[in-house]
Amino acid sequence: MDFSTSLAVAASGMRVQSERMKVIAENIANANSSSSTPGGDPYRRKIPTVTTAFDRELGANLVESGKTLQDKSEFRSQYDPGNPNADRQGYVKLPNVDPLVEIMDMREAQRSYEADLTIMDSTKQMLAKTVDLLSK
Repeated sequence: MDFSTSLAVAASGMRVQSERMKVIAENIANANSSSSTPGGDPYRRKIPTVTTAFDRELGANLVESGKTLQDKSEFRSQYDPGNPNADRQGYVKLPNVDPLVEIMDMREAQRSYEADLTIMDSTKQMLAKTVDLLSK
């Protein structure tokens, strides 16, 4: 694998992890929101996906952000009869977002981003050393 290919592969990984972190941040921001209508559905957790695509010019597989899916798991419910968004039984539907899971996913995405950044830095250093050796 040449320098430009390794840079392109690492850059595609960084783009995907950046998009993944945006979706996770949206989930965290809406973890405690409720429906705007009584008995209505609140925010539904989003799940980022990743796809691969072969780049003929580079001769390498690159990753891309895929379609963002909706988590089909059940909403949480909380008994709060005084809440204006409560249903007839006094329950309020809350998002199906678990902040702890989201924080763990965010940490994993951050580590993957940092690994891609390390690859880019190492490749740039090798490229600089190669140019240095060729210029002597």
